Amino acid sequence: MIELRNIETFFWVATLGSFRAASEKLNTTQPAVSQRIASLEADLGVRLFERDARGVKLTGKGHELLSHAERMLQVRRDMFEAAREQNVMTGTVRIGVAETIVQTWLPTLIELIHTTYPALVLEIEVDTTHVLRSHLMSRQIDLAFLMGPVLEARVENLALCTYPLAWVASPALDLGPEPLTLERIGRLPIITYPSNSAPYRVVRDMLTRAGVTAPRMYGSASMSMVVRMTQDGIGTSVIAPVFLGKELARGELRILRVEADPLPELSFTATWVQGPDSHAVRIIAQMAQKVAGQADGGTPL
Repeated sequence: MIELRNIETFFWVATLGSFRAASEKLNTTQPAVSQRIASLEADLGVRLFERDARGVKLTGKGHELLSHAERMLQVRRDMFEAAREQNVMTGTVRIGVAETIVQTWLPTLIELIHTTYPALVLEIEVDTTHVLRSHLMSRQIDLAFLMGPVLEARVENLALCTYPLAWVASPALDLGPEPLTLERIGRLPIITYPSNSAPYRVVRDMLTRAGVTAPRMYGSASMSMVVRMTQDGIGTSVIAPVFLGKELARGELRILRVEADPLPELSFTATWVQGPDSHAVRIIAQMAQKVAGQADGGTPL
């Protein structure tokens, strides 16, 4: 009889790409993983992996059987979840979050999760969308709230909200009468999201098309740093003003009128990789969608 733990081991070796990573995921040893794979191959009568000095890769038959293994594990997971009460979900979920979300509704979501599932442990990582996407695909995190969607095989995206961008500056910065031209804006540095982000690329292209040669752009993953640099009058910024309520109300920052094409909106998704252990992730993503839809300043999707 084929043991389900051998099927689970097969799934994680295939998903993570090595016996070592699978052994860490399953809290066992590499020899135990090797033994389980050998046993499963013997039971099935096929080779599941090709082994060489560079590691392991699925055979053609291994690729064919992987989807069957995932479905079997999902059925087991669904059975356990159906047997549990809703409020006893346990374990650890690693969540990666873009800072715009941290500055808006993430605290509300964390409080809701803690109240609803007090035995569930959250590990929060704050980084850029580029990094979060990489960490998600390498399974370093389980769920990401990022500028999405991520269009990859076996990846699910749940729309959260959108936030408009705006040109922002310190009132103390002498920019001349409005509306401002991009040529006038381009005389000073523009502070915005990191250089590998869509807003950075869009703003750079807008300035280049307007005749601003070699525009000075300062990209930062820290929104608090962008705000501080803008308050200090280093230059103008392009940022989502959704979390600038206090600074705008106190007159420390102001929204600029600029003669230019409309800036894009930031669209955020809850994104995760499908798998037999994604039940808790899906529930948290659905909770995030509700919280984001109720938050001020964003447009629910």
